[in-house]
Amino acid sequence: MLFFLLVAFTFTVSCQEQTDNKNDKEPPVETPTPTNPPTDTDSIYPPVETEAPNANYKPAFEGQTRISGVKTKTPYEVTIIAQGLSKPWAVTSLPDGRLLITEKEGALRIATTAGGVGERITGFPEVDSRSQGGLLDVAPAPDFQTSRMLYFTLAEFSKNKSEGSLTAVGRGRLSTNESKIENFEIIFRAIPYYNNSMHFGSRLVFDNKGNLFVSTGERSDMKTRPGAQLLDNGYGKVVYITTEGKPVAGNPFINTANALPEIYSYGHRNAQGLDIHPSTGDLWLSEMGPRGGDEINLIKAGKNYGWPTIGYGIEYNGRKVGEGITQKEGMEQPVYYWDPVLSPSGMAFYNSDVIAEWKENLFIGGLSSKHIARIVIKDNKVVGEERLLENEKQRFRDIGMGTDGALYAVTDEGRLYRISKK
Repeated sequence: MLFFLLVAFTFTVSCQEQTDNKNDKEPPVETPTPTNPPTDTDSIYPPVETEAPNANYKPAFEGQTRISGVKTKTPYEVTIIAQGLSKPWAVTSLPDGRLLITEKEGALRIATTAGGVGERITGFPEVDSRSQGGLLDVAPAPDFQTSRMLYFTLAEFSKNKSEGSLTAVGRGRLSTNESKIENFEIIFRAIPYYNNSMHFGSRLVFDNKGNLFVSTGERSDMKTRPGAQLLDNGYGKVVYITTEGKPVAGNPFINTANALPEIYSYGHRNAQGLDIHPSTGDLWLSEMGPRGGDEINLIKAGKNYGWPTIGYGIEYNGRKVGEGITQKEGMEQPVYYWDPVLSPSGMAFYNSDVIAEWKENLFIGGLSSKHIARIVIKDNKVVGEERLLENEKQRFRDIGMGTDGALYAVTDEGRLYRISKK
C-alpha cells in the first residue's frame, strides 16, 4: 500500500564528516596541495574520496579529479518530508513553490514543501518503464502560470513495441483541477528505436530564450555505443529544440548533410544531470561513465565530448574501453571526473542567498555512491567537493532548487528530502 509520512525525521548539520570509506583495505590517497582554493573563507580538507581508483589513468590537468574537500559552515536541516513515493525520478519547482515529482512507471504528483503529496496525475502514453526507462524528467514551461504547459522526457515504445523504445520529449497541459495531463503529445524523438531498456538519459532544462536543452543516452549496447560519435542519430547527445520540438535556429549542425539538426553536442554516454549556471548562462552536464570515469562537462555548441573514443573509466569486466585513451584532438576534456564513480543523476545549481556559501555551487545526486555531491566551481573549474547526506544510505535520483531557498531531493527508495537553513 502506498503511504506518505509527513516530516518524518529532521536533523541539523553544521559540518559533514567525510568518513564513508567503502573498503577499509584500500590505502589512503595522498592529499594534493591546492593551487586554486575554493573561496577566501572555505577551509581546505583532504579529498573526500579515499578509495583506490579503478583505472590507472592520469588526469589531463591538476584538479580534474579528487579535488580538495570543503565543509559547509552554515547550520542546515535535513528533513524527510515524505516517504512512499513509487520510483520517483525527478523533482522540480512550480512557480507557486510546490513540487512536481515524476514516478517512472508513468505518473506525476504534486507535493507541498511541507510534505503533502497529491494523488497520481495521469494522461501519459504507456512508457517503457523497464530497468532505466519510464517517465523521466519534467519542466514547467516558462509561461506555465498562464499556459499550464508541462514538458517531459520519457522512454517511448514504438508502435506495437516491435522496434523497442527511445528517449522522447513530450508536452501536455496540467488540467485546471490538477487531475490529469491534457492533450499530451510527443514533440521530439531521439531516433532510432532500439530494443533494450538502458541508457535513456535524460534531463531537460529551459534556457532564458524559452528553448529546451535535452540530454539523451547512447542506449548502452556495444551496437549502439558508437552512435554517440555519429550525427545521424539521437544517441548520446544534447539536443536544442523549441517548445514545438523544432531545431533552434543557429544550431551547430543545422546545415550539415545527414546530421540531425536538433543536435547541440555529442559524444555523451548517459547524461542524467543538466542545468544552466545562474550567472553565466552556461550549460553544465553530468554523465555516468563506465567503471570509473563519471564526468562533469561544460557544454558548448558543436563540441564532441569523446565517448566512447576517450574517457577515464574501464569496462565493468576490467578491460579498457576501446583503445584505452583519455585525450584526443578535437574532443573535449571533462571539467571534472570521479574514479571510483559517483553514479551521478539529477543536479541543480544553488541559486539563492539563503545559504550564502552555497551560492552557485552545483549539487549532484549520487546513486551507487549514496550521497549528494556539493561541487564548488570557480572560473569554470572545480575547486572543492563535499559529501552531503551520506549517512542516509539512499540512492539520490534527483535534486532540485526550491523557490524558498531550500534544496529538494528524491531517492529511488521513495523519499522526498528538504535541505534547508536551520
